[in-house]
Amino acid sequence: MRKASAPAGKRMAWLDALRGVAAMTVVVEHSFTFLLPEVKSPVKAVFEPGWYGVFVFFLVSGYIVPASLERTGSVRAFWLSRLFRLYPLLGVCAAGVLLLMAAGWKAHTWWDERPISMLVGHLTMLQNLLQVPNLVNVLWTLSYEMGFYLLVTALFTLGLHRGSAGISLGFAGAAVAGAGVLPVAMLSAGGPGRMLTVVLVATGLVGAGLAGVLAGSRPVRRAGAIVIGATVSGLLAVNQVWPAPGEGLLILATMFAGTALYRAERGELPWRRAGWVALVPLAGIWLERGEPGAQAAVAAAWVTFGAGMALRRRTVPPPLAWLGLTSYSIYLLHPLLLEGVERFWPDPPAVPLGLRLAALAGVFGLLIGLSSLTWRFVEGPAQRLAKRLIARTRSERVE
Repeated sequence: MRKASAPAGKRMAWLDALRGVAAMTVVVEHSFTFLLPEVKSPVKAVFEPGWYGVFVFFLVSGYIVPASLERTGSVRAFWLSRLFRLYPLLGVCAAGVLLLMAAGWKAHTWWDERPISMLVGHLTMLQNLLQVPNLVNVLWTLSYEMGFYLLVTALFTLGLHRGSAGISLGFAGAAVAGAGVLPVAMLSAGGPGRMLTVVLVATGLVGAGLAGVLAGSRPVRRAGAIVIGATVSGLLAVNQVWPAPGEGLLILATMFAGTALYRAERGELPWRRAGWVALVPLAGIWLERGEPGAQAAVAAAWVTFGAGMALRRRTVPPPLAWLGLTSYSIYLLHPLLLEGVERFWPDPPAVPLGLRLAALAGVFGLLIGLSSLTWRFVEGPAQRLAKRLIARTRSERVE
């Protein structure tokens, strides 16, 4: 018998809390480089806060994102919500980069040498799987998020989406078996022409597949889903450099593990079957052998998520929930503020520690304030617009 689930707001509150923790730990790690370089190596040797943060993010996404698709059963509504969730703030981030460039910051030279590849790669958000350098360092994770959304869409269309635990273990097995064996950047390595070809072909395949899934007949939808799945899986298998192919596949295993845990919590999957995803963090620890800081981060991310699930019915402190609500802004915008600090202090150890700690506190305060503004004037309105468009689309179909 299925247990009654907690109200949606309470379920989201604990996930928001985890997002807030994840975002702030990523900020902490990146602040080492710009303000506290002397502690970077000692800390990362025993615990990598950035790696911890992104794995918490991936578990949260895996837990909740497929649920948003299955709750409505509409691929169109799912993609409207995803597009309005991700792209408005990406535009704000790009505008911030332009301001930094005007102040003298030098972006990757390929923006001059390979502008079409760089632009199209970022518009698809698959840039990290296309070997396109990231506009901002943290954007690499969005490529795995986008790859996950595409795979979830393909599996849902093919009716295979309920096999989350098996899919997770399949990716984990591929990660372990392929580590050190899978080719690196097999498709995109080479000159500008080859990269552009790969970018355009991959974009065309994904675009055609999505068009088929959204608007085609049943056979066309299934064909589109197969094209999407094959394209994304191929990029994951043979076109990664950083993180290594094994780690990239582990990320997908982690996200699908989060989905399996959601299904078990909802009573859709027996816990004895969902429990097999405990092998995923073990695969991650094996992949990070020789890197105790990364191993500790993977283990801690899973422990944190497990603790969040265990306490999901408890009241979440409002400040922590607010951090989670603005976590996407915190995550995307903090590198811009830290790059701004570097404009003034290119050699941090030459600056008194007290001043650097004060600057760090200032960065955190400014970041939270700026993220509150982008939530109020960019993210929030964009998500409300998405909901109106989804409601309008549904009403038009009913008519």
